[in-house]
Amino acid sequence: MRTTLAQRTAPRGPLQGIALPPLRWLGLGPQSAYGLAGMAVLLALWAIGARMLESSVPLAAALAPGATFQSLYELIFTGQLNSHTLMSLQRVLVGLGLALLIGVPVGLAVGGSRLMENVSGTAFQFLRMISPLSWMPIAVMVFGIGDAPIYFLLTFAAVWPIMLNTAAGVRQLDPKWLMLAKSLSATRGEVLFRIVVPGILRNVLTGVRLAIGIIWIVLVPCEMLGVSSGLGYYILDTRDRLAYSELMAVIVLIGALGFLLDGLAQRAYRHWSRTGR
Repeated sequence: MRTTLAQRTAPRGPLQGIALPPLRWLGLGPQSAYGLAGMAVLLALWAIGARMLESSVPLAAALAPGATFQSLYELIFTGQLNSHTLMSLQRVLVGLGLALLIGVPVGLAVGGSRLMENVSGTAFQFLRMISPLSWMPIAVMVFGIGDAPIYFLLTFAAVWPIMLNTAAGVRQLDPKWLMLAKSLSATRGEVLFRIVVPGILRNVLTGVRLAIGIIWIVLVPCEMLGVSSGLGYYILDTRDRLAYSELMAVIVLIGALGFLLDGLAQRAYRHWSRTGR
């Protein structure tokens, strides 16, 4: 079979050229195949690690993949995790929504004004470096026990990537478009919604994706603040009951949900990148 010059001279990676017939039958491409291979390696390391711990920690048998996935199956199909999962997702969405309501307008102001950027830059960088979890005692003292301190902490964690990416998007706008709008006597509202917002949307979506990752990491310890629902609360409950297979099942579920949320944000970014140009 003849090969083209591009095919003969293209660099070949260490895994390039490996045939994967079963994955072709499933309609999966090479990238998906490598991703599945990586997950298989991770699963094998997990099983080996649990087996090695069994000699010194008898309860480590409950951490093995088999016991974990069996518990995950039972928890999902008996509905025990439904309310906790929905409550955690609700907190994520509320925290992300509040971060957008704060971060986008502030980012527009910072990105659109050199004076505002100079005045606020040092203060924002200082606040951004403070771990959201360090505010937990103060949040409980101010807002009390319940969802309010959780929403505060999640919003504080998520607002910075949204705000900074929004400001960066404003600075990257082509000034010729703004001059054209001004020459056509466009109002501030028209400039904002017809030029600025479409021009920065990709940056905002990048900030949202980063914010989702941060929120999902901060969520679990936040749900240990005295609430009676959520995946973080359920982890504490399984620890107190010594139900370690259920604990690992919730950890796997947290990873899967975070992966799906990040995938949705990435898909939204790619969709806008194709249609928003």
